[in-house]
Amino acid sequence: MNLKEHYDKLYQDSIKKIQSDSYQVDKLIDSDNDKRFGITLLLRPDNSVKANIQKFLSEIRLIEPNQYFYRDSDLHVTVMSIISCHDGFNLSQIRIEDYVETIKKSIKGINCFKIEFIGLTGSPSCLMVQGFLENNTLNQIRDNLRVDFKDTGLEQSMDKRYAIQTAHSTIFRLKEKIENKESFLDIVEKYRDYYFGTFVVDSLELVFNDWYQREEYVKKLYLFELK
Repeated sequence: MNLKEHYDKLYQDSIKKIQSDSYQVDKLIDSDNDKRFGITLLLRPDNSVKANIQKFLSEIRLIEPNQYFYRDSDLHVTVMSIISCHDGFNLSQIRIEDYVETIKKSIKGINCFKIEFIGLTGSPSCLMVQGFLENNTLNQIRDNLRVDFKDTGLEQSMDKRYAIQTAHSTIFRLKEKIENKESFLDIVEKYRDYYFGTFVVDSLELVFNDWYQREEYVKKLYLFELK
């Protein structure tokens, strides 16, 4: 996959939807009835990158204060959604140790790698920072996970929605109608190619999480160190 072309297409599509008021508003963000939980292998950007993301979000917040903004604690890149969030899932249904051992096998011999965050892309309901990879390490991890989990027979739903290939981080979601559309689009365009920073990925986290990876719902199950 050509990541830049993929991100560009997502960006153009999302801007068109905002311009035509055909974007999607997430009605479940503030719902007490949202019981979607799952387990995810993820990685997190460093503090410098997070600060740059918050700089952008602070500008958006001035004109669209009622939308949903990701906190530093919730920012992440999904390596693989092992069990996609769905109603009724809880940890008592699985043996965490089995998942940890399988992931250890998948990342054995994997070295640290870098991700570069440059610019923004979007979807009909959210904004994302574009992640670019210096090598094929992240995709190798994903391929290993697909093979190793298939061999175990453990419950998993990897690639059920789509085969993950990007390194983006969702940072903003629409939860209400956009009130200041032109100003909103101006700021998004201003940061379209903004350099948010480069960080080294030296660990991966296995977490139990809700749909939005909110700190108050996330439970860290295991931290995997990379070489």
